Amino acid sequence: MYAIVEMLGQQFKVEVGQKVFIHRMNEAERGSNVEFENVLLVDKDGVITVGTPTVSGAKVKVEVVSHLRGDKVLVFKKKRRKGYRKLNGHRQDLTEIIVKEIIA
Repeated sequence: MYAIVEMLGQQFKVEVGQKVFIHRMNEAERGSNVEFENVLLVDKDGVITVGTPTVSGAKVKVEVVSHLRGDKVLVFKKKRRKGYRKLNGHRQDLTEIIVKEIIA
């Protein structure tokens, strides 16, 4: 059984027991349980239910494992023969969650 759910503006395909890294949820404490109700698709034993736009009554329950920062991404800009070089780094704040239950 899997579901496609929208979490904080991004869509994820999740299964029970799966760990997912999403954008930082500042309001969620470590170890707390969170429910997401924007379920777009549910596959339950081969029977696929597609929402219009969401599946009514479907929820995904997750547990917050930890808050962390992602790997550094380097952004390098250059204009040839002009002497222009710009190096910028970025580390995204993430929240690690584990999917506990899919209710459909």
